[in-house]
Formats: sequence, structure tokens, C-alpha cells
Amino acid sequence: MLWSLLKIIIFVAIVAALTLGAGYLMESSGGVQVTVAGTEFTLGPLQSVIAAVVLVVAVLVAFKLFGLLIAILHFINGDETALSRYFDRNRERKGFQALSEGMMALASGEGRLAMAKAAKAEKYLHRPELTQLLTAQAAEMSGDAKKAEEVYKKLVQNDQTRFVGVRGLMKQKLNSGDTDTALKLAERAFAIKPKHVEVQDTLLRLQAQSEDWGGARKTLSSKLKHGALPRDVYKRRDAVLALSEARAITDEAESAAAAESAIKANKSSPDLIPAAAMAVRGYVADGRKRNAIRVLKKAWTAQPHPDLAAAFAEIEPNETPAERVKRFAALTAIKPDHRETRLLRAELNLAAEDFPEARRALGDLVEHDPDARVLAIMAAVEKGEGGSDDVVRGWLARALTAPRGPQWVCDNCKTIHAEWAPICTNCAAFDTLSWTTPPQSEVVLPAGAEMLPLIVGAIEDKSASTEVAEIIEPEAPPPVSEAASTPEDTIADAETVEPEPEVERAK
Repeated sequence: MLWSLLKIIIFVAIVAALTLGAGYLMESSGGVQVTVAGTEFTLGPLQSVIAAVVLVVAVLVAFKLFGLLIAILHFINGDETALSRYFDRNRERKGFQALSEGMMALASGEGRLAMAKAAKAEKYLHRPELTQLLTAQAAEMSGDAKKAEEVYKKLVQNDQTRFVGVRGLMKQKLNSGDTDTALKLAERAFAIKPKHVEVQDTLLRLQAQSEDWGGARKTLSSKLKHGALPRDVYKRRDAVLALSEARAITDEAESAAAAESAIKANKSSPDLIPAAAMAVRGYVADGRKRNAIRVLKKAWTAQPHPDLAAAFAEIEPNETPAERVKRFAALTAIKPDHRETRLLRAELNLAAEDFPEARRALGDLVEHDPDARVLAIMAAVEKGEGGSDDVVRGWLARALTAPRGPQWVCDNCKTIHAEWAPICTNCAAFDTLSWTTPPQSEVVLPAGAEMLPLIVGAIEDKSASTEVAEIIEPEAPPPVSEAASTPEDTIADAETVEPEPEVERAK
């Protein structure tokens, strides 16, 4: 309010001053005399003031016109001026408008339109780091791989866009199936931006596919270092890579190093079944049976598995079936109600010809969770107890069409694998195989899941193996062998099952 009053007072004072000055000029005598080319002009006081104002305005206009002339000359000469900046802003506006329209066309799936808008934007903007990327992505969407590759190669030549170009070329090579070149590009992209998660994952997958286990472990360590991977996941995957590295060693001179790698892998991830089995064999070869037993018990606690039972049997390969039943009590006491533990007890008692105990070990699996392995064991039990051929044939017929039970299944694509591998053979996913029951019955026989006893010692009678072996590759309903007329013959039948080559386990 005070400020408003002050402004009114100032305005009144200025008006009063101007009025007083105008009155003074009107009442004063004299003026200004100006002589131009012999002609004399006499101006009164008021006329003099008006002439002075007009002169000042004229001088200002002259200076502005002179500045405009100089700007035009600079513009014609190519120098930056207000006039050139005006046209630059106009071009920039049109360029960014075209770039925006190109991005919208790309998002809506109009690849050809996006390429046209990118070309228009480049014409106005001269910003290849922006327009070339849009052009490359639009070319890929349109199916013009050659054009996209050309643009990505141009991006590689610019320091600011080198990573984008390398990554784009890498993805192109992956799409075309050229994994060798893609691996080299992934390594280069990783060197430029080691923190980029997508590049880390791609490089790790390509290194694993090419069996560069050492390089894959370095990449995995980098993921942990840059915070792209939890430590527990890192330990698990590093154990998988260490196990794969150990399995790749075929030189007998380096077998000790392979065993040591497997032992380290088992320590990092005790639930990794193949690592536990390999570590046990390394301990046994080194004469450290107690260490082997401790590893197996820990792994069995995590997840009972036939491979672990087979490795436990290899600790004492020359023991009798009865001795084996007694020694395995330390293992079967862990998770006694687990399905695999019950099947293991049944198989051990079959080998020891204790058929009633084998039946008791199976319990209600036949009714509630039957698969080919359970039903084949039941057939052997019936034969061992003197059951009729019709009964045995019935169990074998059921086993023929029953599910195969737990197998190595990829969590990502549900592909069934005959044996464990670090990479899924179908979707190339890393460390996705789990020992579980597939959603539907398949014909692949899992490693370590033969239908009859795994740990039965030497094969005594190969002439009576057809009944159960035909379950694996059936051609007709399996006949009951006339030679297997005694319980001993039935056990021999069970012991002579020969699994497919790719799933055969060491006995």
C-alpha cells in the first residue's frame, strides 16, 4: 500500500515537472539558430526541444539500420548472427519434430516411416548420434539387416556411440546364429561398459556355451563386484562353472586338479548334486573316505538323488549286498520318508534278496506315486517271492506305460535332459536344470534313474535281461522270460538292465 502511494506521488511529481518545463519554454524568449548552406533557421525553445528529440531518434534508427546491414553481410559470409540463429532455430525445431515423429512411428511398428523421419531429422539436425540409432532400429524392424549393420558400424566409429554400435552388432550376430562373432563383440562391449547388466548376462551365456569356463567365472565375479548379482546366487553359479571346468578336464595328469575343483564347487553349493558326486569320487581316489561320506550325507540332506546313492556305493565297491544294506543305513536314516530314500532301501533289499523288506520299503508308493521304477521294483519283488508269471507280467505292463519319474528338467523351457548340464540344450539358459518330475510323461530315461537296483554289484546272468530291458525301448508287450523261473533269476533280470548310452551311470 505504501509502495502504491509512493508510485502515485512520483508520477504526479514527474507530470508537474514536465508541465513546469513546458510552461517555462513557452514563456522564454530566444531559441536556436541553425545555418545550413547559407540559409539560417531560427527555432524557438519548444521547437528546439522537439528537434533534439527527432535528431536522437534519427541517430538511433541509423545505428540500427547500420547494424542490420552488418548482420546481413555476416550472414552472407557464413558467420553466426542473429539472422542465422533464427534460421538455425527453425531448422532445429523441424528436425526435432521429425525425430519425435520417427520415434512414435518406431514405437507403433512403422519401420519404413521411422526411417524416412530419421532421414528428415538428420537433414535438419546433423546429429548422427541421434538419427543413426533411430535409423538402425527402424531398419531392423523393417527386416533390412544389411542397412542396420551399416548404421551400427558408423556408430562404432564415434566415441560417444561406440557402445551402442557394438551392442547392436552383437544382437544382430546373435539373431543370425553367429555366436563366435557375437562372443567377441560381447567381450568388446563388456570392456566399454562392464556395469551393463544385459551385456554381462549375454557374455556369460556365450562363454558358457563355448565352454570358456574360466572366462565365465571372471564375468560372474564382475557381476558380483558391480552389484548385479546377489552373493548366494553368485556362489551357486560359480560352483556350477567350477564343476563344468572340472568335468572338462580329460587329462589324467590333471585329474587331481579336477577333483579339487569339484570339491571346491561342492563346498560353495552343497546341494549341487553332480558336484557332490564328483567330489566324492575325488575323495575316494585320494583315500579320504570319511570326507566322502560327510559330503554325501550333506548332499542327501539337501536332496536325495540316485547319483548320490551310486557314489556312496563306490566308496566300498567290493562289499556284499548284506554289508551294503548295513552300511547304507547311515544314508537312509537321513530323510527316511523321502521317496528316493524308500526306493533306495527297496533296491538294496532286492539285491540282498530280502523281498518282504523291499516290499515294506516301497510302502504305498505303488498306490499313490507309481512310476516305471516303482512298478519294475514291484515286479521283481513279486517274482522273488514266487509270484505267478501273470502277476509279474501285469506289473511290467504297468511299468511300460507309467511315467518315468523325476528327471533333469529345465525350469525355463521344461525340456527334459538325460543328464545334468550347466546349459539347457534347448533354450541355452544357464543353470536352470532341476531334478523334478516333468509335467508329462516322456521317453527320455534320466541319468541315474534306472528302473531296477542301482547298487547290486556284478552282473551274473545277461541271458535273462529282456523282460525289464524292453521297458526302455519297447516294441511289443513284454513277454515273461521262461528262463527266469526263480527269484534269483528275477534279481538277475533286474541287475542286467542296460540303460541308454547317454544316461548310463557308473556302477
